[in-house]
Order: sequence, then structure tokens, then C-alpha cells
Amino acid sequence: MEQRLVFDPEILRRYDVSGPRYTSYPTAPQFHEGLDDRAYAEAAQSTNGAEPARPLSLYVHVPFCDTVCFYCACNKVVTGNYQRAQRYLHYLEREAELQGELFDWDRRVGQLHFGGGTPTYLGDEDLRRVMEILGRHFRLDDSDAREFSIEIDPRAVRPGTIPLLGELGFNRISLGVQDFDPDVQRAVNRIQPFEVTAKAVEQARANGFESTNFDLIYGLPLQTVETYTRTLERALELRPERLAIYNYAHLPQMFKTQRQIREADLPDAAEKLAILETTIKRLTDAGYVYIGMDHFALPDDELAEAQRAGTLQRNFQGYSTRAEYDLVALGPTAIGKVGATYSQNLRELDAYYARLDAGRLPVFRGLALSADDRLRRDVISELMCHSRVDFAAIEARHGIVFGEVFGDALRRLQGMEADGLVRIARGRLDVLPRGRLLLRNVAMAFDAYLATEGQQRYSKVV
Repeated sequence: MEQRLVFDPEILRRYDVSGPRYTSYPTAPQFHEGLDDRAYAEAAQSTNGAEPARPLSLYVHVPFCDTVCFYCACNKVVTGNYQRAQRYLHYLEREAELQGELFDWDRRVGQLHFGGGTPTYLGDEDLRRVMEILGRHFRLDDSDAREFSIEIDPRAVRPGTIPLLGELGFNRISLGVQDFDPDVQRAVNRIQPFEVTAKAVEQARANGFESTNFDLIYGLPLQTVETYTRTLERALELRPERLAIYNYAHLPQMFKTQRQIREADLPDAAEKLAILETTIKRLTDAGYVYIGMDHFALPDDELAEAQRAGTLQRNFQGYSTRAEYDLVALGPTAIGKVGATYSQNLRELDAYYARLDAGRLPVFRGLALSADDRLRRDVISELMCHSRVDFAAIEARHGIVFGEVFGDALRRLQGMEADGLVRIARGRLDVLPRGRLLLRNVAMAFDAYLATEGQQRYSKVV
């Protein structure tokens, strides 16, 4: 597939509207409480019995942080009281037991991801405890083919934490960095010297971690092209296999902690666009491949290889491999994808605990996908992951005539085609290099729900 991109500032300004990130389709606003824990359990059990057995992916949400970063929009609990985490692990074990009962033992867990919050908020013995819990209720893959990843805050690791994670089977690590500039760090309440990050990377590589990811954010207070270029250069000194470059969305009306950021310190739209242009140029010059949306990877990284092989997927953690796995989610607010359903857990800890005390899974809403949902999800996934759609392949998988079902969508893309962003010809839709930064815009043409729900709830696409 085409992995190049062309940066066109005028085109990006013209198409910079609000739209979904398509970590799922349908997107989370379509979830409803009609799909409860009982409906989820029935759907989960129906996925057993395949030959060969379908592997599982596990997501574990650890919501705790020691301190608050002002930009953060994640579901988190900021506390210095570690007893709250220990109580949480008691309930996480209950949930793992209930979830594990739904899936046949021959369904190995080939993919595991710890997110948060800050997973390394947990002490070393409790990290070991969580893996023991998971190992009792799920068949964890211990082969070299596994992908076990964890998000870490380099400031929140103890001397033995990363070696322990390697011992426990983790082989991929994602480090929250955001920006290396001291002034920007102070403005967002995240003081993290470069040496702290470098030491964590060095330890990870020394302990068998095969892939390192950095999360960076552009659009934070006091950032300029000059300061962000220095951050990129420092990041490249450590040569992470992957980089996720997120666009900061300032929504203080939704996220109270963002009210601590002075709006006057935020870069304007033109500066943000220039930062993005600089980022793309610097990373591609350094040999990274643009995967899509926010993600870059070295050409021999599994993410880039999966994209070339057509096996890349997009889920609630961003781009990922192993699209054929069912995703089982543990912890408050966690979202799973099992069979033809999405499911989400209760958000607040007390409600999460109360549901488990009643002996029930904490799933409180979700969605059973219709045939039309599954069709459109397939098309949107092809666009978001591979920048193209083969009409005949879609027709064969879903028993439809592409032009009849999606005539309106193709007409909506005519303007983008005239602008050289997409090409529709010979039974294919291809996103061209000039349009690859606008994958969300292309996907929106196939979204059946946008006309009724509007776009105001979403972030800008650039």
C-alpha cells in the first residue's frame, strides 16, 4: 500500500473540521444500555468453539496517578493513598474471574495491554499479583509470538520495575513523554527530565523489550516550532520504534484539569499546523513510516509490517496488530470488542465495585452491530488502516453491490477527488499521499450516524 504522505497546508486548513477518530465504528456515542452485562456474556460465549480457537486480546485499565497532568483527558483517579489501588486489585480479580468463565481455556491470550492512568502506579509486587490473577483466569501465551505491552510514566518506575516487567512477559513498552522542553513541562505540570526517559528506554532494551513507543503531544502551552523541533531531536536520539504524535484538544468545559492551562499560552492554529509539518518532515527524514492518524513507526516494526500485510487494525488504544482477536476489557470505563459487539464498563469506581459485589460483570452499555454496521466498519477500517478500499473484496465479504450501497458516499467524496486527495477508479478507492492526513474526513463519508448526531462532539481532524 501507499505509505507516503504529502503535507499541503492550504488543503489541511480547508478540511479541518470536527470528526470521529474511528477507534471503533459505530463510535461510542451510539453505545446504549440495552446491551448490558447479560447480553455481553451471551455474545462472548457465542464466540467459543471456532476451529482453530480464536485468540484473545486483554486490555487492563489501571486508573490511578500520583499527580495530575493538566492536559489529560483520560479516565483517572489522582491519589497518594495507595490503599485505594489495593482495594481496586481485589475487584479486578473478581472481574477477571467472571470474564475468564466466559471463554474456553484453549483461547490463548496472544495480546495484552495495560493502560491508564499510570499502570506503573502499582507497586512491583502488585504488578506481579495482577499477572498472576490474569494467569489463573486466562491462558496467557508464553511464546515469542506474544505481544504484551504496558504504558509507563518514566517518573513512576522504581529501580526494579522494568526488569520485573520483562520477567513477567512484557515485550513492548509505551512511554508518556509529551514534550522535553522544561517550560512546557512546567506549564502542564509534568516535570520529566530527558535523562529519566532515556534511563527507562535503556532499561527496557536491556531487559528484552522488542519495541518502544513514545507518546508526544503538539499544541501544548508555550510550544513553538523551534521548541518542538528540539523535542523531536531529543526523541530521535533514543530512536523509539514507534511514535504517537497527538494533537492536544483544549476542552476545559469537559475536562476540569485543563482549566489550569492558560489559553493565552496555547499556540495558535497556524503555529500548530507548522509544528505538525515540521514533525512529519523530521520523522520521515529520519526513516519513520507514517502509519496513519497520529502514528509513525520504523519500517521493520510490527506495526508497519502489519500495514503492508493488510492485517493492521484500529481499536480504542489506537493502531494495533492482530485484528482477528476478540478484545476483552477489564477495569472501569474499559471498552471491549467481542464478536459483533462493543461493550463498556461502568466509569466510576464505586459503581464498578458495587456491580462486582452483586456478582455481575460491570458492563453497563454497548452495541450489537447490525449487518450495515459491520459493512461500514469494514470499509472505514480499510480506509483508516490501509488508505484504500477494494470494492470487489467488500462485495465478496458482505454480499452487496458497492456502488448501490455507497453511491451517496462516493458522491460526497467527489470534492476530495477533485482536490487530488482520493482516487476512485477501476473498482477501488485510494487515499492519495496528499489526503493521508485527512483519513478521518474520507471515512466520514461512509458514516451513517453523523447526519443525525452531528460533529460538534468530536475533535478537529488536524
